[in-house]
Amino acid sequence: MAKCEICGKGAHFGNNVSHSHRRSNRIWNSNVQRVTVKVPGGTKKMNVCTKCLRAGKVEHA
Repeated sequence: MAKCEICGKGAHFGNNVSHSHRRSNRIWNSNVQRVTVKVPGGTKKMNVCTKCLRAGKVEHA
């Protein structure tokens, strides 16, 4: 599973709960995009969550 290389955000785990209260496992995946980012000395492809992209924590190349 991809994880944000800026903030470390990844998948979260929990349960689906039916009307009769039976539980089954489920996963919430973070919205992680593979983007080309400007870094000192050039560019690099990184996995970055959309929250970090929108906050301007990285700069697109």
